[in-house]
Amino acid sequence: MATTTSTSPTFKADASFRTFTVDEYDTMVQAGILTDTDEVELLEGYVVLKMPTHPPHDHALCVLTELFVLMQFSGWVVRGQNTAKLSGSRPEPDVALARGDRRTYTNRHPNPQDFGLVVEVSDSSLARDEQDKTRIYARDSIPVYWVVNLVDRRVEVFTDPTGPNPPAGAPGGSDPHYQTRNDYPAGTMVPVVLHGVTVGSIPVDELMP
Repeated sequence: MATTTSTSPTFKADASFRTFTVDEYDTMVQAGILTDTDEVELLEGYVVLKMPTHPPHDHALCVLTELFVLMQFSGWVVRGQNTAKLSGSRPEPDVALARGDRRTYTNRHPNPQDFGLVVEVSDSSLARDEQDKTRIYARDSIPVYWVVNLVDRRVEVFTDPTGPNPPAGAPGGSDPHYQTRNDYPAGTMVPVVLHGVTVGSIPVDELMP
């Protein structure tokens, strides 16, 4: 199977690579050809190796998950490193808030309309998360996307996705993208916003090494 670890925002590859449809990828997962031990995700047709994690990444992931769970959002469930069923990709965001409860996704993955917020914790994966993942999540109109940037010690909050077809001449280019970005450095609080309503906040210092 062809894989790539490219962080190019367009996943450019030469003729030795082939892409997979989401149906082909789902079939490989269901048939056991791909398992949890493979550490891959489907991004815009490419079966991409996940970046290795380091202790600061795992620390931020654990703290963020714990803080989200403690907030007890009514009607929302906290999901960690689980598949998102997007139109052309199957990413596995580090943390996500999806509509429902612990039983809602027993027999299916969340669709784009299920998500209120997705988070990627980034150190070795920073370029991919800031470039490729923003395009992927914006294409499916995920309303809020966080990059917990451990390298620069800040949380980057992306909002106002363009959806699959940005208007001609739109700031940010013709590819799907988020039109608004707000950075929250260490020492500040990042608001947790679900469908336009601020439901809590997270101290950035708690997430940093």
